[in-house]
Amino acid sequence: MDGQAHPPPRQPNHEGDDPDIDIPLLAFTRGQTEHKSGFVRWTSKHQAALFFPLLLLEGLSLHWAGIQAVWRGEVKTRWLEAVLLSAHVVVYLGAVFVVLSPPVALAFIAVHQGLWGVYMGCSFAPGHKGMPTYTDKTELDFLRKQVLSSRNVQGRRWVDFTLGGLNHQIEHHLFPSMPRANLRRAQPLVRAFCAEHGIDYAQCGLLKTYHYVLQHLHEVSAPLRVAGAPAR
Repeated sequence: MDGQAHPPPRQPNHEGDDPDIDIPLLAFTRGQTEHKSGFVRWTSKHQAALFFPLLLLEGLSLHWAGIQAVWRGEVKTRWLEAVLLSAHVVVYLGAVFVVLSPPVALAFIAVHQGLWGVYMGCSFAPGHKGMPTYTDKTELDFLRKQVLSSRNVQGRRWVDFTLGGLNHQIEHHLFPSMPRANLRRAQPLVRAFCAEHGIDYAQCGLLKTYHYVLQHLHEVSAPLRVAGAPAR
């Protein structure tokens, strides 16, 4: 032991441990549909059609998650993070309201945060959504847990730039501290290793990933549509 604290391994697509599949307005597993009621049941029922529109709220969700992380002390430098978050809000709102009139400023903030949420959601979703999910009963080693729940996005350098390296999601999860520029270089080695050991390595084009995401959301919500169908 080196005496240093190491973060626990990531639990992608693990029910109860991965907050990215614990979103109230959506259901990513059949088990989650059983606990939906009221408005969230309706959004989950139509989640494939509502997925991209709901990403307009992703920016607010990310801001709120940052505030919660600081409030709960889930960051290393809690007070520094709190100061930086506060400074960001003051500078951002100050700059917008100084330059623009209040009505235009509010419209700008709504559009800016909405588009930012769509961009971030479209960057995050291809990596895991539509891939297998697991529970505590699933026994997988670290390698398989990271690889089988992740998906890479094929593409040239512009894909690396646009998605910020998240298109190499498998390598990112296996080597979280690896510099982004090296993820592309590690990809052939990881894929060859997986092929040698019979481990599925998911990779496809960007538009195809969104097809898989929407297809998965549609299939998961099928019980809600059946339950809500009118009696014949």
